[in-house]
Amino acid sequence: MRDLLSRARDLKIDVSRAAEEGTAQAVRTEQQRLWRMENAQAIADANAFVERRGLPLSRYRQF
Repeated sequence: MRDLLSRARDLKIDVSRAAEEGTAQAVRTEQQRLWRMENAQAIADANAFVERRGLPLSRYRQF
């Protein structure tokens, strides 16, 4: 760890800022994972509905 910090300082990397950015990314990633888990059933239900009945209003699509 000390070697990594020394190399970062040698490269003029703001270690505090890098740590904050890394932590923010880790938080976003975990929040996304939890959201997918919490909403998995609703997503599966919506996908099953579309498979059974097709997309709502699909007859109005222009493409």
